[in-house]
Amino acid sequence: MTKRVHNFCAGPCTLPLSVLEEVRDEFVNYRDEGMSLIEMSHRAKAYDQVHQEAMGLALEVFEVPDDFGVMFIQGGATLQFAMVPLNLLRTGQSGGYVNSGAWGKGAITDATPHGDIYVAWDGADINFARMPQVDEINIEPNTRYLHVTSNETIGGVRMVDWPDVGVPLIADMSSDYMSRAIPWDKFDLVYGGVQKNLGPAGMAIVFIRKSILDDSNKDLARYLRYDIHLDKDSLFNTPPVFTIYLVGKVLKWMKAKGGLSVIEKEAADKAAMVYGVIDKSDGYYSSPIEPEYRSHMNVVFRLSSEELEKKFLAEAEQADLVNLKGHRSVGGCRASIYNALPVESVKALVDFMTEFRDANG
Repeated sequence: MTKRVHNFCAGPCTLPLSVLEEVRDEFVNYRDEGMSLIEMSHRAKAYDQVHQEAMGLALEVFEVPDDFGVMFIQGGATLQFAMVPLNLLRTGQSGGYVNSGAWGKGAITDATPHGDIYVAWDGADINFARMPQVDEINIEPNTRYLHVTSNETIGGVRMVDWPDVGVPLIADMSSDYMSRAIPWDKFDLVYGGVQKNLGPAGMAIVFIRKSILDDSNKDLARYLRYDIHLDKDSLFNTPPVFTIYLVGKVLKWMKAKGGLSVIEKEAADKAAMVYGVIDKSDGYYSSPIEPEYRSHMNVVFRLSSEELEKKFLAEAEQADLVNLKGHRSVGGCRASIYNALPVESVKALVDFMTEFRDANG
């Protein structure tokens, strides 16, 4: 490999180069089995070792307590928008939801056909510039859970403090998955698509408090039932073999780095580098998010005009700084700085932003 661009894609994500090289070397003939891993049966001993190791590492790296189980479920986080209420809401119960942006709204939209869903806090009136304060969240009677989106990929806002509102939390952590520790005692279920921080697209990792499955809804199609996935060790049907294989390698890479504490500090430091350029630019670059709630994964920013933003993005791409365009729904610029993005890439972006301002200010 002679050239690697600085890839700030919001998903699929940048993956560790060492992991990609290891996968390359194993791809055609996996450990002298005479075939690729993606060609062999998912019941084969060679794959079972990959599968079980990945599941074990997911629990270990994310520091998950023993009363939780882990599931690998195809369909990404979007399928979980429906699976959560389908499995957890019983007659007379409701689910409260925090509308923190595009993905919070998506969870609400997809949950609504499958249970009594209400908005416990809505950030639309403040243009999703922050997450809610605890006393702003309205919990109605008979609420089974409060669903939150820990980090809005499009809006660049993160939940800093987990709200204690008297009911269990459910979290979509797709875009800051395994970038920080969480207090598991507050949660019944945590899920996220793996394509932001952990591997290629096509799967969600779901952590669930095992005791709640005793009262989960069983009147569902089998693939939609959490109890079946957990009981079958995520082998109810043919799993997404390649995604699981690569996720396992990324988790092993994360463990070797020192685990969550090291990764969390690196994430904060990398984000601070970019926000530092924004805040010291005298308004040349601006962030729409209140400082306390700024994402460590997705740094969104604007320049003074769309014309200047187009020039910025074009020149950035010429400098091998790619995928910096903001989501089509909001425009502007966005630098996604996930776990595997090297600090050298962040330094290159910071230098470019400074040079661009000096040349075009």
